[in-house]
Amino acid sequence: MPRPRNAAPSYLLHRQSGRGRLVWSDSLGIRQERLLPGAYNSPESLTAKARLELELATSPTRSLVGGAGISVAEVLAAFLDHAEKYYLDEEGEQTKEVTVLKYAIRPVRELYGHTPAAEFGPRSLAAVREKMIAGGLCRSIINIRVNKIRMVFKWAASEELVPASVYESLRTLAGLRKGRTSAKESRPVLPVDDAVVDATLPFMPDPIKAMIRMMRYTGARPAEICSMSWGQIDRGGEVWVYSPDRHKTRHHGKRRVIPLGPNAREVLTAFVGLKVLGPDEFIFSPHRAREERFAAMRANRKSKVQPSQACRRRLNAKRAPTASYKTTAVSHAVSLACDRAFPHPTLGKRRGESRAAWKARLTDEQKAELREWQRAYRWTPYQLRHGYATRVRRDFGLEAAQVLLGHSRADVTQVYAERDERLATAIAAKIG
Repeated sequence: MPRPRNAAPSYLLHRQSGRGRLVWSDSLGIRQERLLPGAYNSPESLTAKARLELELATSPTRSLVGGAGISVAEVLAAFLDHAEKYYLDEEGEQTKEVTVLKYAIRPVRELYGHTPAAEFGPRSLAAVREKMIAGGLCRSIINIRVNKIRMVFKWAASEELVPASVYESLRTLAGLRKGRTSAKESRPVLPVDDAVVDATLPFMPDPIKAMIRMMRYTGARPAEICSMSWGQIDRGGEVWVYSPDRHKTRHHGKRRVIPLGPNAREVLTAFVGLKVLGPDEFIFSPHRAREERFAAMRANRKSKVQPSQACRRRLNAKRAPTASYKTTAVSHAVSLACDRAFPHPTLGKRRGESRAAWKARLTDEQKAELREWQRAYRWTPYQLRHGYATRVRRDFGLEAAQVLLGHSRADVTQVYAERDERLATAIAAKIG
């Protein structure tokens, strides 16, 4: 087993010159050594040692810059090491920002990994952007990822890994404008019709069905419903109040309050039923749903249970159900329910046909046609929040929608709340 690298600097004697030297391992695990001025243990050497130790303590990546400079790949690796330690929530878990950054810098590493970082300029960033366009990304996502790349080099400039002029030059590259680029435009997120949701609900599992109805009646984000527990709900008044501990703007010091009216409260109480849940136990749990499903299957079993069939659960299962639902799992369940509620007239999966055989049977043209059909007949849980905002804005005004959605600014609420054209029509009928 190799000896672990020492991240703390060690002050050693350089026997050939009689001078002091500092030896340590940088954030990439590479052994670094710096020869200090003056004789070993002299005041000049100790002063240089203390100065270098302070620099390493405040910027562990500063030592990566050698005589030939640092490469783009080394800058990206150093930044990811910083990001994995910086972007943490209050529980010490990494936020989604790290994943977003990894997707953004991947084409940079593929195209310019071995390029000196000081030579990465606007033309290089434009080439990375062209690779994103060729990959089929939409214009808004490309602009966001390009800004993330700029942020990486801004951090590198602050750490003195690259000259500040590198970041300033990257700022000169303008973002992609609508109608002036070959990049495709993203489709706007519109509210989903209630009739479409009602047609899809019968094809969902009971926990997902209850979660979807809660999102419809509260306008809450999917992540807020996934993390709901009894201990976070104040049930003292006529309207219950749900205050999630973890939400999107918690790191800004803001508090999220979600009122639960009669409809939401009825859904919640009907789903919980006679279950006895602790204050910190998730209301919607895939692990509990599986246990309840197994118990119902066992109760309805007609034949005798064999000893070998008493328990077939794997102790170290790779895909064991978790204590709470993930937002991706909810979205996937909704997509499957949409496919069952609105099957393609001719290209759907046949009865008894495996998914692999179904995909192998379709031609490229048929797959493209099927994708267009699914894009037209599928909806996501995030559209429920848009629909809730639109209804509230129509009936009670923009300020009410802003408060219920938990937004600090009204312009953010307008992204979610579509303008009601019926109001403009009614006014025009009176004064037009």
